[in-house]
Amino acid sequence: MQLLKGHWQLIAITLVLFVFWNTPVVIPLKILIVFLHELAHAIATVLTGGSVIDLSVSPNQGGHVISRGGNRFITLTAGYLGSLVIGIALLVIALRTEADRAVLAIFGCLTLLVTILYVRDWFALLFCGATGLGMLAIARYLSRPVNDMVLRVIGLSSIIYVPYDIFDDTIRRSGARSDAYMLAEEFGGTTLFWGGLWLLLSLVAIFCCIRYGLGSESNLSFRERTRS
Repeated sequence: MQLLKGHWQLIAITLVLFVFWNTPVVIPLKILIVFLHELAHAIATVLTGGSVIDLSVSPNQGGHVISRGGNRFITLTAGYLGSLVIGIALLVIALRTEADRAVLAIFGCLTLLVTILYVRDWFALLFCGATGLGMLAIARYLSRPVNDMVLRVIGLSSIIYVPYDIFDDTIRRSGARSDAYMLAEEFGGTTLFWGGLWLLLSLVAIFCCIRYGLGSESNLSFRERTRS
């Protein structure tokens, strides 16, 4: 309890997300986390010398990246873990800095850039375009506490969604053609092994975020920041 002292807003957001998790209200957030998953694949591809041909997300919370070249081991691993790292980074930035508006604006610009360069189908164009423009509008016209809350919600949604998605895609449905399935095909091991390893790493990352990222002793409280 001492660890979460001063973070009642995070607890409240988490409870609200859980209450509405299986309702249409949270679907846009889930699709956004899928976009982060595909974005992580794309970034890993580019950083390892490859090129991205197409990136997409769908209304049923699916998505894909079609790429050429790059390090396959890194790009396949980057999807789940990369999107979790992005979510944790957004949450920690919201908690520990006052750069909420700038970060959300950068995130919006990146979303629009990826949309222009790589997105081709209509749903993904509309969703990613609207999301990027929405982030820019929030960063430009709404208060810093609102920007802070948006980053918190995105970060917490990633922390909740990614471990569940890993379990569902790679352990519960180990025969599905997931990133872990393709990694096992190309590098050996089994889907359960890679999925289990990613799940363990994701839980360790979340624990570190809770243990060290939310430490009240070095963190500005939300109430203090809203008064500044």
